[in-house]
Amino acid sequence: MSMVKIWVHAVWATKNREPLLTKKLRYQLFAHIRENTLSKNIYIDFINGYDEHIHCLISLNPDQSIAKVIQLIKGESSFFINRNKLSNGNFEWQEEYFAVSVSESKLNSVREYIKNQEIHHSKKTFSQEHDEFISIYEFDRERR
Repeated sequence: MSMVKIWVHAVWATKNREPLLTKKLRYQLFAHIRENTLSKNIYIDFINGYDEHIHCLISLNPDQSIAKVIQLIKGESSFFINRNKLSNGNFEWQEEYFAVSVSESKLNSVREYIKNQEIHHSKKTFSQEHDEFISIYEFDRERR
Protein backbone atom coordinates (compact mmCIF):
# COMPACT_ATOMS: atom_id res chain seq x y z
CA MET A 1 0.00 0.00 0.00
CA SER A 2 1.29 3.44 -0.95
CA MET A 3 1.49 6.03 1.81
CA VAL A 4 1.25 9.61 0.64
CA LYS A 5 0.77 12.92 2.44
CA ILE A 6 0.63 15.80 0.03
CA TRP A 7 -1.04 18.94 1.30
CA VAL A 8 -2.02 21.69 -1.13
CA HIS A 9 -3.31 25.19 -0.47
CA ALA A 10 -5.41 26.10 -3.51
CA VAL A 11 -7.07 29.42 -4.31
CA TRP A 12 -9.32 30.38 -7.21
CA ALA A 13 -11.60 33.28 -8.05
CA THR A 14 -14.92 33.96 -9.67
CA LYS A 15 -14.83 34.92 -13.34
CA ASN A 16 -13.46 38.48 -13.64
CA ARG A 17 -13.19 38.47 -9.84
CA GLU A 18 -16.82 39.48 -9.55
CA PRO A 19 -17.89 39.72 -5.85
CA LEU A 20 -20.65 37.10 -6.25
CA LEU A 21 -19.94 34.96 -3.19
CA THR A 22 -22.21 36.50 -0.59
CA LYS A 23 -21.98 35.21 2.95
CA LYS A 24 -25.18 33.18 2.48
CA LEU A 25 -23.96 31.71 -0.82
CA ARG A 26 -20.54 30.86 0.66
CA TYR A 27 -22.21 28.95 3.51
CA GLN A 28 -24.28 26.87 1.06
CA LEU A 29 -21.43 26.45 -1.40
CA PHE A 30 -18.84 25.30 1.12
CA ALA A 31 -21.25 22.77 2.62
CA HIS A 32 -22.03 21.46 -0.86
CA ILE A 33 -18.36 21.29 -1.87
CA ARG A 34 -17.51 19.32 1.27
CA GLU A 35 -20.35 16.85 0.66
CA ASN A 36 -19.61 16.47 -3.03
CA THR A 37 -15.87 16.03 -2.63
CA LEU A 38 -16.36 13.28 -0.06
CA SER A 39 -18.28 11.29 -2.68
CA LYS A 40 -15.32 11.73 -5.05
CA ASN A 41 -12.73 10.68 -2.46
CA ILE A 42 -11.30 14.22 -2.31
CA TYR A 43 -10.32 15.30 1.19
CA ILE A 44 -10.77 19.00 1.97
CA ASP A 45 -9.33 19.76 5.38
CA PHE A 46 -10.37 23.40 5.41
CA ILE A 47 -12.36 25.67 3.10
CA ASN A 48 -13.28 29.33 3.29
CA GLY A 49 -13.22 32.41 1.13
CA TYR A 50 -14.52 35.84 0.55
CA ASP A 51 -16.63 37.75 -1.98
CA GLU A 52 -14.70 36.71 -5.08
CA HIS A 53 -12.49 33.78 -4.19
CA ILE A 54 -12.08 30.49 -2.32
CA HIS A 55 -9.22 28.94 -0.34
CA CYS A 56 -9.02 25.16 0.13
CA LEU A 57 -6.55 23.07 2.09
CA ILE A 58 -6.60 19.72 0.28
CA SER A 59 -4.89 16.42 1.02
CA LEU A 60 -4.16 14.59 -2.23
CA ASN A 61 -4.48 10.82 -2.58
CA PRO A 62 -1.77 8.91 -4.49
CA ASP A 63 -3.91 8.76 -7.64
CA GLN A 64 -4.99 12.43 -7.66
CA SER A 65 -3.48 15.40 -9.44
CA ILE A 66 -3.93 19.02 -8.37
CA ALA A 67 -5.36 19.95 -11.77
CA LYS A 68 -7.97 17.17 -11.76
CA VAL A 69 -9.08 17.79 -8.16
CA ILE A 70 -9.51 21.53 -8.73
CA GLN A 71 -11.26 20.92 -12.05
CA LEU A 72 -13.75 18.60 -10.32
CA ILE A 73 -14.40 21.04 -7.47
CA LYS A 74 -14.77 24.10 -9.69
CA GLY A 75 -16.85 22.38 -12.36
CA GLU A 76 -19.31 20.74 -10.02
CA SER A 77 -19.63 23.78 -7.74
CA SER A 78 -20.44 26.15 -10.60
CA PHE A 79 -22.99 23.59 -11.86
CA PHE A 80 -24.51 23.50 -8.33
CA ILE A 81 -24.78 27.31 -8.18
CA ASN A 82 -26.33 27.56 -11.64
CA ARG A 83 -28.70 24.58 -11.24
CA ASN A 84 -30.04 26.02 -7.98
CA LYS A 85 -30.09 29.61 -9.29
CA LEU A 86 -28.01 30.81 -6.34
CA SER A 87 -26.48 33.63 -8.37
CA ASN A 88 -27.93 36.16 -10.81
CA GLY A 89 -27.01 35.11 -14.33
CA ASN A 90 -24.56 32.38 -15.26
CA PHE A 91 -21.96 31.71 -12.56
CA GLU A 92 -18.40 30.83 -13.62
CA TRP A 93 -14.97 30.48 -12.02
CA GLN A 94 -11.82 31.89 -13.60
CA GLU A 95 -9.85 29.22 -15.41
CA GLU A 96 -6.61 29.79 -13.55
CA TYR A 97 -5.87 28.98 -9.94
CA PHE A 98 -3.05 29.21 -7.42
CA ALA A 99 -1.75 26.10 -5.65
CA VAL A 100 1.25 25.51 -3.41
CA SER A 101 2.39 22.59 -1.30
CA VAL A 102 2.11 22.90 2.46
CA SER A 103 4.50 21.33 4.94
CA GLU A 104 3.06 19.37 7.88
CA SER A 105 4.66 21.92 10.20
CA LYS A 106 2.68 24.77 8.58
CA LEU A 107 -0.77 23.14 8.46
CA ASN A 108 -2.15 24.96 11.49
CA SER A 109 -0.99 28.37 10.27
CA VAL A 110 -2.56 27.72 6.83
CA ARG A 111 -5.80 26.61 8.51
CA GLU A 112 -5.83 29.83 10.56
CA TYR A 113 -5.12 31.91 7.47
CA ILE A 114 -8.01 30.26 5.59
CA LYS A 115 -10.34 30.49 8.60
CA ASN A 116 -9.80 34.24 8.99
CA GLN A 117 -10.61 35.37 5.45
CA GLU A 118 -13.23 37.96 6.46
CA ILE A 119 -10.85 39.61 8.92
CA HIS A 120 -7.96 39.35 6.48
CA HIS A 121 -9.93 40.99 3.66
CA SER A 122 -11.11 43.85 5.82
CA LYS A 123 -7.48 45.02 5.59
CA LYS A 124 -6.37 43.73 2.19
CA THR A 125 -8.07 43.22 -1.17
CA PHE A 126 -7.94 39.94 -3.05
CA SER A 127 -5.83 41.65 -5.72
CA GLN A 128 -3.28 42.61 -3.06
CA GLU A 129 -3.34 39.07 -1.65
CA HIS A 130 -2.92 37.64 -5.16
CA ASP A 131 0.07 39.89 -5.88
CA GLU A 132 1.66 38.87 -2.56
CA PHE A 133 1.28 35.17 -3.42
CA ILE A 134 2.88 35.78 -6.82
CA SER A 135 5.82 37.48 -5.14
CA ILE A 136 6.24 35.17 -2.11
CA TYR A 137 6.09 31.98 -4.16
CA GLU A 138 8.06 33.52 -7.06
CA PHE A 139 5.44 32.70 -9.68
CA ASP A 140 6.65 35.73 -11.61
CA ARG A 141 10.02 34.07 -12.31
CA GLU A 142 10.37 32.17 -15.54
CA ARG A 143 10.68 28.42 -15.20
CA ARG A 144 13.98 27.02 -16.35
